[in-house]
Amino acid sequence: MSIYVGNLSYDVTQEDLTQTFSEYGTVKRVHVPLDRETQRMRGFAFVEMETEEEEAAAIEDLDGAEWMGRDLKVNKARPRENRSSGGGGSWGNRGGGSRRY
Repeated sequence: MSIYVGNLSYDVTQEDLTQTFSEYGTVKRVHVPLDRETQRMRGFAFVEMETEEEEAAAIEDLDGAEWMGRDLKVNKARPRENRSSGGGGSWGNRGGGSRRY
């Protein structure tokens, strides 16, 4: 399982998160999603710790804590939802092949 860390400063780095969460145990992985267009941080990250006990301790201590000028939102990450490619008006569903010019 991993931890969702939200309301992060846009100046936070993977190293900042690793250092802070390593106070609670072994950090296995840190993922900081970037905006596709701007390549800037999106304001949240995911941290994976060695054990569930370490994750629980980090969540308990850091949820609501002020860090780098922001009040953190820290909780267990929810499983990623499957996104269907259907739906009207999506770019991926344009039909094609029978366009008239």
